[in-house]
Amino acid sequence: MFQPANAQSLIGVAFVLGLCWVLSENRKRFPLKLAIGSLAIQVGLVLLLFGLPRLDAAQSIYNPLYWLSAGVQGGLQGASSAVEGLGTATRAGTSFVFGFLAGGDQPFDVTGPGGVFIFAFQVMPVILVVCALSALLWHWKILKWITRGFGFLFQKTLGLRGPIGLATAATIFMGQVEGPIFIRAYLDRLSRSELFMLISVGMACVSGSTMVAYATILKGVLPDAAAHVLTASIISAPAGVLLARILIPSDPGEADDTMMEAEEKRYDSSVDALIKGTGDGLTIVLNVGATLIVFVALIAMADQILAVMPPVLGEPMSIARGFGALFAPLAYALGLPWSEAPTGGLLLGTKLVLTEFTAFIRMSALPEEALSERSRMIMTYALCGFANIASVGINVAGYTVLVPQRRAEVMAMVWKAMMAGFLATCLTASLVGLMPAVLFGG
Repeated sequence: MFQPANAQSLIGVAFVLGLCWVLSENRKRFPLKLAIGSLAIQVGLVLLLFGLPRLDAAQSIYNPLYWLSAGVQGGLQGASSAVEGLGTATRAGTSFVFGFLAGGDQPFDVTGPGGVFIFAFQVMPVILVVCALSALLWHWKILKWITRGFGFLFQKTLGLRGPIGLATAATIFMGQVEGPIFIRAYLDRLSRSELFMLISVGMACVSGSTMVAYATILKGVLPDAAAHVLTASIISAPAGVLLARILIPSDPGEADDTMMEAEEKRYDSSVDALIKGTGDGLTIVLNVGATLIVFVALIAMADQILAVMPPVLGEPMSIARGFGALFAPLAYALGLPWSEAPTGGLLLGTKLVLTEFTAFIRMSALPEEALSERSRMIMTYALCGFANIASVGINVAGYTVLVPQRRAEVMAMVWKAMMAGFLATCLTASLVGLMPAVLFGG
């Protein structure tokens, strides 16, 4: 049932929307209809995914809710299977080349499952597969029709055009670099607002290749961890669209859909598409990998400098701890009790500075009394996004390859997009905090 703690999460909703409005490039053009529609979509999706009765043998097939529940669960299962299928196919190739480093049979007993997940061998190769697959589908004209279909869907719900709608949907499952690959031919024709939105949504969601890892990490500390991680990535997309539109309102010319008639990228044959797509993916992988190494190293250097300072509360200072103290009030606004807010703030700071992967690992290692089950669920939604400092480098590197002529634009917007993505997951967490615990089995 609804409790005072649920109402507390309204503070988070108001704070996120208010902050983005204050920082907007045009505060007179607040997208009120989009705000209402986006929040309604998020709440509706949560109710749809968790509020419907689960299928039961005794449930009447004549009850409309039975078929609606069946459709929802079937859709979730199908999407999860597709994501897992892509990951499995990719692992087959990477395991053949890299062996146990890429998820193949381990030559020794594994005592730390989290340590088996190696980003370079289990996440980055997905970029290669998606690049090759998207090039092939583009050559076969399949993506053109999918683009038009998503264009209709998102035009009616979020007011997005076809290409940006397709990339937004692809980003939910494929990731912040892989999603835009699907509309590479259109990237140079996106408006400034649309380009910013695409980067923001990429940072508000996670990729299918990492969902499995997150669910595995949280399996022992959060019931239905896989369902929550998948749902978090899906419902954070409308939040990313909304906050991006508030920060950089849409351009008047976006209503013109002439970009659909743009000259399309062409390949000589299916083999040519696969070869060129793989080559493009390799360039992106190299750029992303090199940039990640540099950004993580710079953060480690900064922490070493801060460690020279006197300890605070018995622990050395670090960038993550500093952000943790800063974000404690935000964690409270999301719906955490004040006694748990410092821990939640530390996790938010860890996510921003050291990636959400590290934050999830730290949350799974917390003592049971550190966070209640409700707080762990809220933090799962708050952490489930790519908005972190390293992603700034990933996006700059990725978009430099995908659309080099707009590199300066991307660099000028990417930090603001990181903030939009970070706040989008906070908005999602606040909305989940508003929901009665009974929806989630509590």
